[in-house]
Formats: sequence, structure tokens, C-alpha cells
Amino acid sequence: MPPKARRKDLDCAKGLGILLVVLGHLASGASAPPSGNDWYIYLREGLYEFHMPFFMYLSGYVTFLSGAARTSLPQWPTLVRKRATRLLLPFLIFGLFIVAGKWTASQMFHVDNMPASISQAMIGLIWLTDYSPATSVWYIAVLFVFCVVTPLLLRLTGNRVLPLLAFAAVLYFCPIPHVLYLNRVAGFYVFFMVGGLCSEHERSWLAWNDRHVFLLLAVFTLVVVTFALPTFQALTWQEKTLIAGILSMPALHAWVRRPLLLESAALLRLGIFSFVIYLLNTPCIGLVKGVLLKWMPWDGVNFLVYAPLLMLAGTYGPITIKHCLLRPLPLIDRITD
Repeated sequence: MPPKARRKDLDCAKGLGILLVVLGHLASGASAPPSGNDWYIYLREGLYEFHMPFFMYLSGYVTFLSGAARTSLPQWPTLVRKRATRLLLPFLIFGLFIVAGKWTASQMFHVDNMPASISQAMIGLIWLTDYSPATSVWYIAVLFVFCVVTPLLLRLTGNRVLPLLAFAAVLYFCPIPHVLYLNRVAGFYVFFMVGGLCSEHERSWLAWNDRHVFLLLAVFTLVVVTFALPTFQALTWQEKTLIAGILSMPALHAWVRRPLLLESAALLRLGIFSFVIYLLNTPCIGLVKGVLLKWMPWDGVNFLVYAPLLMLAGTYGPITIKHCLLRPLPLIDRITD
């Protein structure tokens, strides 16, 4: 959205969302999780059931709110060009940067999810994406697809959102090849479209959320916690993600509209810089973790030292890089805003 049209509740929601993403990335990739810290393992599993669906909800919400989802056919090529610059270009630049960074860092310390060769890295980044050495940037490639296909699909439904949401729900359960991020396109479009539907009915949606905020939070929290119990292990990850993801949308959006979070300068700052944090949080976390592992293991009580340091690295590291290194580079600065 244009800067003059920024919404504080949406920026704070993005701030909360990116905070959850960074928290989930503290022990991501191929590394063994910190032993003796089962609390974090359960926390991470719970986060992965809803944090990206919530981000997709916000993306759909903003896309429809800005009017981009209803771009006319004559303006569609312009939309594609702008979204390619805004999303595909950062995907390629920072995907390659992460690969190069891993090769460089691997000469000094352990690096997670290290590709065996440059060709394997390129194949994983673009084609066999389950093996991507830069899995952290998948979201922007998938978001590009959503942004450019939604106006065309809406034309087919007569500009009606509900039929497209029904299509996305069916797509969610379809077996899709794990190439070109197509499985993630199919797995997250429903959350993007829920965000679009809520944006279309924003006044009643937000009013209902605000009235029931504590009940929504209680139900959402209860469901995520109970999913970790043995009784619910029969549920697939797909089923858990659909339920927890949908419940997270009204609960977390309503929560950030409460005065305590809505007036949080830190949360607002994280939201405004959420894109560059998303792009660079894993390299920053990996760099700090690699250095710390030279001094002490991260198992047991040591993880209580690691966790806050890695959270700071993953959130304020990218912001510092943005200010100090990316500002002098006009193109890179612009596409990471």
C-alpha cells in the first residue's frame, strides 16, 4: 500500500507475524534442535501450524484493500511488471546471496542446509524446491503468483470472491508436485483468499473480531496447545495448519488492535521493516549461531543464552543492514522497503 495509506493495525500485525517467523527460525534448516529444550520444539511445531497462514492472510488482506486484486486486464501487464520487480527480483537476488553466503561461511564454521554443489543449489532454489538452500525466501515467490493470478481468476468468477475461495479450498487438498513451489502455492492460496474476503467485508469483520477478541484468543490458544497432545497426533500437518491457520486470523488481528499492542513502537517498527527482516533473518541468525557455536554448544541451559541473542540477530540485524548497507544502493533499497 502507498505510505500515505498505511494502516497501523496491519503494520503491527505484520510486526507480530514476523516476530513469530523469526522465533520459528531459531532452529530451522538441517541443524539438530537444541537438546534438553523440548519446550522450544513444541513451541516451534505450534508456530509452524499458523504463522505463515497468518502472513498469507495479511498479504491477501492488503492486496484486496489496495485494489491490486481487481486490476483490470489493460493494467494487468503493468501489475505483473511491478510485482516481478517487487517480489521476484528480491527472491532471486537474496536467494543467490544466501547461497553465496553459505559457501563463504562454511569455510569458517558449520552451516545448516548446505548444498553439495552450485548446480544442486540452483536446482533446489528454482526447481526441486523441497531441497532449496534458501527455503526462507519461498514466501515471496509464492506471493508473486497469488498477486498476478488473482485478478485473472476473479474475471472468471465475475469478480466474486467466494467462488475463488472455494476453488482455493479444493486446491488445498489436491496432491501437487513439489516443484517450482507449486505445492506451497496450492497449500497457501486459501489463506490468501480468506484475507481477501475479510478485507471485502472489513467493517463487519473487524467489529466482530474486536467484540470477541478474548474468546477468539482463548479458542485459538487452546486448539494450538491441544494439537501437541498425543490424542491429536492422528491429524495430519495439513489438517492442523488449516484449522490453526484459520483460527489465528481473527484472534491475532484482533489482538494487535488492542491498545497495548497497537501503540507498541517496537511492534510497529518490526512491521514496517518486516520485508527486509523476512529476507535476511535466517542469514543473520545463522551467522550469529555459527560464531556462538565456536564458543559453547547450544544444548541444555545454554539455549537460554542463545535464544534472545538469535532473536535480536534475526530482527534487528536485518534492520541494521538495511540502514547501513542497503540505503546507498537505490535499487536494493527500494525493493527491500
